[in-house]
Amino acid sequence: MEAQKHAWFEEWFDSEYYHHLYKSRDENEAHLFLDHVIAFLKPERGSYLLDLACGKGRHARYLNSLGFNVLGVDLSPHSIMYAKAFSNDSLHFRVGDMREPQSDQNFDVVFNLFTSFGYFESAEENLRTLKAVYASLKANGQLVIDFMNSEKAICGLQPHYKLERNGIHFHIDKYIENQIIHKKISFTDKGKSYQFEERVQALTLADFKNYFEQTGFRIAAVFGSYLLEPFDPATSDRMIFVVQKHNQFV
Repeated sequence: MEAQKHAWFEEWFDSEYYHHLYKSRDENEAHLFLDHVIAFLKPERGSYLLDLACGKGRHARYLNSLGFNVLGVDLSPHSIMYAKAFSNDSLHFRVGDMREPQSDQNFDVVFNLFTSFGYFESAEENLRTLKAVYASLKANGQLVIDFMNSEKAICGLQPHYKLERNGIHFHIDKYIENQIIHKKISFTDKGKSYQFEERVQALTLADFKNYFEQTGFRIAAVFGSYLLEPFDPATSDRMIFVVQKHNQFV
């Protein structure tokens, strides 16, 4: 029997090499961003927060340190195994698919950070994800989505470059096809060659507005940076949405 083929994100995000490549993420920037978001949202201390696609839990751990009850969910078993070492009475982690509602506990705020959306093959799966988030939120609960600014990312696309991480030389090739940004990652480690791929839909402000309208969310704010500066399609690095659970599904 032929082995089941896994989606690219199941293989790549669960690989040790994913964490090698992105090991230089700025923790101070991440904490400052969350400080600004929490100041904007003003959740009560002890509120229940969900970090959806949490990776190894860096955002979830920081949110927990601010006095919140936090659940981190990710599809990668290896990332969750690592994150669980930091668990406590108010911080928990588990393996889960963002396309499904998360736990019996409804949340005050759901976070989806660092462009952890738009990985799927269709708009239907994006909608399924947002409907699952909607079902996981309390009445008037809020969702924060931190996505790349696709318009600027496409304009500044660098088709070929190399990065060195932990002695491994990563060869990166990027291109656009059918409004999807493809990122091919090739490298050799210990005499063995590897190739992975990332694919993310080049979603626009109009795309997200359409998704939110279809899933019962109302946009409260759109920011263009981790300092929560106003969003500008031409100049902003990020496209950060704060949306609120509002209408029932049609």
